[in-house]
Amino acid sequence: MDTTAHAPGDPAWPDDAVEVGRILGPWGVKGALKVLPYASDPKALFSSRRWFIEPGHRLLKITGAREQGDAVVATAQEVPDRNAAEALKGAQVFVSRSSFPTPDDDEYYWVDLIGLEVVNREGVQLGVVSDLLSTGPHSVLKVRPAGVPDDTEAEASERLIPFVDAYVDQVDLPARRITVDWGLDY
Repeated sequence: MDTTAHAPGDPAWPDDAVEVGRILGPWGVKGALKVLPYASDPKALFSSRRWFIEPGHRLLKITGAREQGDAVVATAQEVPDRNAAEALKGAQVFVSRSSFPTPDDDEYYWVDLIGLEVVNREGVQLGVVSDLLSTGPHSVLKVRPAGVPDDTEAEASERLIPFVDAYVDQVDLPARRITVDWGLDY
């Protein structure tokens, strides 16, 4: 197996790389990889034929991918056999954000929401989306007040805002802003 960071002609690591899964280990004896996707719908893994792997800063050219229960089974040109697949166990899988499928109207990738400013209807800044939580029926925005450092004490000042139409008025990705029906005292 080639262990060089980038072979001639391979693209450089993309600036918009997003971690989308982790290699669990080999699948079968022919070098297939079993991958745990981080999303319940692994569209990002299927939409790209170029997976970037860490550690090693490597590119895998995917020749096939399919769902297998809660995992994805994929084959790559650079992984010829089970031993090569075993060597990648535990590696993180990244794909270029630009290769993600276009979401439907009023659907968003979490990676696109993190870092957006959150303001209420009165125009008061509530903070910045630091993360999202999945509760099953819907997602919840974790909003950290602007200027508050990442530490345990700051978590107490976070707001949790359900990411549903009842509270979210508008998501403006170009302006990097989410407008919500949420008071300062909530």
